[in-house]
Amino acid sequence: MPPGTEHGSGHDFESFARANQRRLYRTAYLLCGDADTARDLTQTTLAKLFQHWRRASVADHPEAYAKTVLTRTFLAERRRRLRDFLAHTYVVPPRVPEYADLRVTLLSALAELPPRARAMVVLRYWEDLSVQTVAELLQCSEGTVKSQCSRALTRLRARLGEAHIYATEG
Repeated sequence: MPPGTEHGSGHDFESFARANQRRLYRTAYLLCGDADTARDLTQTTLAKLFQHWRRASVADHPEAYAKTVLTRTFLAERRRRLRDFLAHTYVVPPRVPEYADLRVTLLSALAELPPRARAMVVLRYWEDLSVQTVAELLQCSEGTVKSQCSRALTRLRARLGEAHIYATEG
């Protein structure tokens, strides 16, 4: 077998990374709501995947493995930031203008959810993953996913109010 063609090689990782980077970035952006942070999260995820590529490349679904790494990295980073934040200061988040564009308003509303609930909502409803898959990714029970998603959707509905207020004319 020529060098670089064995399963789990650097070349194999490069192909995987090229093919999946945009999808990972999109999910990262939805999780964190910031382009720069999403790029950092995507790069951190790819770096972690590269470190463990032998294991990831033989997984049944390397894309799902990558999404798991991305989600867990996001949650770990949020927990670390929250600890730092709570240890130093408390800042009231700025209020979003009442007539903001739906996308901006939705991202703002998502940002108000706790990181784990936000991850569940994004994975469950944006990525259209099953309750079972989200539970496996976040290492919790299916009941936890259902109850957290229900509470998060209630908070989003209360925050967003009537959807037609935010709809653009056209």
